[in-house]
Amino acid sequence: MKKFLAALFLLGLPAVILIAIYRQPVPAYREEKFVEIPKGSSTLRIGELLESAGLLRSPLQAWLWRGLHPKAKLQAGEYLFRKETSVDQVLSKIARGDVYFGQLTIPEGSSMYDIARILDAEKLMSGADFIAAAKDPSLIRDLDPQAPTLEGYLFPSTYRLPRKLTAQGLCARLTKQFRESWSTLKTTKSPHEIVTLASLVEKESAAPEERPRIAGLFHNRLKKGMKLECDPTVIYAALVEDRYRGTIYKSDLANQSPYNTYQHTGLPPGPIANPGLESLRAVLNPAVTEDIFFVAQPGSTGHHVFSKSLADHNRAVEAYRRGQKR
Repeated sequence: MKKFLAALFLLGLPAVILIAIYRQPVPAYREEKFVEIPKGSSTLRIGELLESAGLLRSPLQAWLWRGLHPKAKLQAGEYLFRKETSVDQVLSKIARGDVYFGQLTIPEGSSMYDIARILDAEKLMSGADFIAAAKDPSLIRDLDPQAPTLEGYLFPSTYRLPRKLTAQGLCARLTKQFRESWSTLKTTKSPHEIVTLASLVEKESAAPEERPRIAGLFHNRLKKGMKLECDPTVIYAALVEDRYRGTIYKSDLANQSPYNTYQHTGLPPGPIANPGLESLRAVLNPAVTEDIFFVAQPGSTGHHVFSKSLADHNRAVEAYRRGQKR
């Protein structure tokens, strides 16, 4: 404090003037203000940036605040100001390192098209830019050389994002989280088929406890050479072609897209969504079952009726239809 007072004396400014400058309130502002503090910025440079943003009346206010708080360290980063009304509130936020981050929550089973809609809705970045970046599989080519896009590897979770993060940067963040999560599964199996099948299981399983059973059922159909006939693949084929109309039509079922498992046996060319850990575990450890058919239970419970024969399945389908009519 003695050094600070000596510096004030050397400036040749009466203490009363300096105190008056320091105590001036922050200029009134209504809109949110973002200020980016580059690394290595001096106190006076930070003051200039805050003055340019309309948050201080003079850079000297930052210098005076710093002198009164000699142990404080003003930290680099981007800051959002909404309701700060005093010099102390403004500078204390920077000293705390209260850097701005947006929040992105990706639910399990979201496709890259779903993520794009979330990004647009939350105004975090352009959804179209994200789709363009996600269609480039180079970030996971070492892990899955067959991947047509990053779909399946954009791991569902909640993320804190800096405001100026690019679409490519976001894809890198999401695929990095996938790698970390995949490593916890302790498997030596190639992820391509596992992630692709897990994406189908994820989309079909509203009831989490059914995931291993659905995985076992799909394994059975694949072994028998049966078509998977998975409705979410039909929807995804339409999304890829930008013609999904909110429901499945006969023309969608007849679509020859390689993603349409009503038209092609085996797995689609890649994942149709981004599965969570539980669906990945279900595919790695499927239930031992003889089931080869399933249909939703009546009443929208999220559960399914599983069948070993077509006759049993047809009866379950009829029961479902009767329930829908009621």
